[in-house]
Amino acid sequence: MTQEILEPTESSPFHAGEQALQERLGVREKVERFGRRAIRDHLIEQHRDFYAKLPFLLLGSRDETGQPWASILAGRPGFAQSPDPGRLQLDAAAIPGDPLEQALCPGAQIGGLGIEFATRRRNRFSARVGALDEGGIELLIDQAFGNCPQYIQTRQPEFRRDPRDASFRPVREELSRLDEEAQRMIAAADTFFIASAAPPPDESAEDDASVRGVDVSHRGGKPGFVRIDDEGTLTVPDFAGNLQFNTLGNLLLEPRAGLLFADFDSGDLLFLAGDVEIIFESEEIAAFRGAERLWRFRLSRAIRLRQGLPMAFRFGEYSPNSLIQGDWQEAAARLEAERQRNTYRPYRVARIVEESSLVRSFYLEPADDGGLPGFQAGQFLPIKLARPDLDAPLTRTYTISSAPEDPGFRISVKRETRGEVSRLLHDRLKEGDVIEALAPRGQFTIDAAETRPVVMIAGGIGVTPMVSMLRHLLTEGLRTRHLRPVWFLYSARTATERAFFEELQQLAAAAPQVQARFILTAPGPSSREGRDYHAVGRLTVETLKALLPFDDYDFYVCGPAAMTQQIYDGLRDLNIADGRIHAEAFGPAGLKRRRDEGAAARGVQGAVEAEGEASVAFAEAEVTADWTPEKGTLLELAEDAGLSPVYGCRSGSCGSCAVPLLDGDVRYVQEPSFPVTAGEVLTCCAVPAAKEGAPPASLRLAL
Repeated sequence: MTQEILEPTESSPFHAGEQALQERLGVREKVERFGRRAIRDHLIEQHRDFYAKLPFLLLGSRDETGQPWASILAGRPGFAQSPDPGRLQLDAAAIPGDPLEQALCPGAQIGGLGIEFATRRRNRFSARVGALDEGGIELLIDQAFGNCPQYIQTRQPEFRRDPRDASFRPVREELSRLDEEAQRMIAAADTFFIASAAPPPDESAEDDASVRGVDVSHRGGKPGFVRIDDEGTLTVPDFAGNLQFNTLGNLLLEPRAGLLFADFDSGDLLFLAGDVEIIFESEEIAAFRGAERLWRFRLSRAIRLRQGLPMAFRFGEYSPNSLIQGDWQEAAARLEAERQRNTYRPYRVARIVEESSLVRSFYLEPADDGGLPGFQAGQFLPIKLARPDLDAPLTRTYTISSAPEDPGFRISVKRETRGEVSRLLHDRLKEGDVIEALAPRGQFTIDAAETRPVVMIAGGIGVTPMVSMLRHLLTEGLRTRHLRPVWFLYSARTATERAFFEELQQLAAAAPQVQARFILTAPGPSSREGRDYHAVGRLTVETLKALLPFDDYDFYVCGPAAMTQQIYDGLRDLNIADGRIHAEAFGPAGLKRRRDEGAAARGVQGAVEAEGEASVAFAEAEVTADWTPEKGTLLELAEDAGLSPVYGCRSGSCGSCAVPLLDGDVRYVQEPSFPVTAGEVLTCCAVPAAKEGAPPASLRLAL
């Protein structure tokens, strides 16, 4: 059946509260264009057919005080009929004891939600009550629109009594607080419904009074996604939705709301009334994976109806969108882990996987029963390994190849002939062993919310951050229904040395917006073009020019220093802005950038010559050392003093060595590419700001 398309409505279908939130997120114009076409003042044919198939509807109403309540109205399929596009006729009566009983009167505003759990279809409407008689309830449609299927768990309804049996009256209990039974019900819930209502507009309001009715909406997540703070307070994460903000827009103007929880096995119903506070900024938002906001509900009144539902619901499966969200236990653990981000913690090697003839992945999980700190795709993990034959442990940084949404960390390490730590990891580390690690860090990250297409260019082991980024983009695409177009180009010497080939093929096949191309410099007789690779040779800018269609891209480059520099220079020669080229390069041969004219240099001012003398105090270790230029950087001075400071690249690229500067000033003998935060110093390339011939300088570091 074809979708009915209408011309845009003359006035906005959104009131001031909805518009304010749309504006806050920068989606006002986009959502307005959609709303004027998709939100109608009548039911289209396919929605009329849809409601006729349903065995229940969710309805929102207001009592005599204006308090919204969420309710459920059940009937055999066909109980809801649309005799014409402007009306919905309900052959049903409110469940005895449901607040809806008292709210139904001619002219009353009603919000409606039709939801089919088995198919995850749902449609919403706002209406006014027309006639009320023995034939049921007549609703006169004001607004109607479809809704996305996100966060809906599938269920199959089964009637256990006749919904029109007037002799059945559920036991009704009034509650002033959430008792233990109510808390158990809420804690186990993966679904609930919320009713809200905007107040009528005053004379100065610009929006139409018809858009300020009652609304009822669905909320879903993993069991426990509603946190019980105490006997009268709940906190709920707000996940990505349709950006219309019908519920939160109402609550912005009128904070009262009604919640409905259902026990889909017993049929018990729990109606809650109270006030809502919307939380836009909180450390808990960042800690709760998938949360974009929080809202806090404070209870004023509760009603429980025993076996109020005339049907049970057989559970099917969770929505994929629900499963990729976090939970409160994980969020609390992340917050605690964040407080320990500069402390080494133990991680157990849960699994070791051979990714290629040279690359091995190590799956790490916290060994101290703590949480996993959050991170951004593309960041690296500073690790520390003990060696019996050495007094001081070995420290290195390895890029995380798993995504922020994955459980645990995965670091993928190439065995290097001269790499002491890589050989130690490959030769000695076993499943069950424990290593230590700080929280992830680094600036080579990607923004999944951007709309510009992205080109990922990986060479050799430089593929590790790219795998993390691609996995993250796909997960965020599922969560937000927006996926950045991706060109993924990966160059390796041979097929046997190439890592993640099958994983990358699967990721590319998961979405049409992802195009993957594999390049080998020495394919070998067993590799076949079209199956194992797409091109032979080195990955250069000429490769990009031949492959990429004309567009405006963000480039991400990671690989051997020579390849990275060559790609960067070639892109700059094509007038690609420096800010559009994101590159990860470590070691003394770090990437040499050509800044755009007028662009401010990152971090600090250019490199200087070391000179003079200084006294450097390492406050935490209670060690003081005398510095002169021949003693090198502050990192080298600390190591000479017997300390074991954290470091990674030793070139100012990664930020692992950053420590707070308590007193004094520093200069940089090598300009760091890592952005230097005020009040911190990168010890790997910094020296005291001393002057030749001047009295010795004084410096204190939190090290």
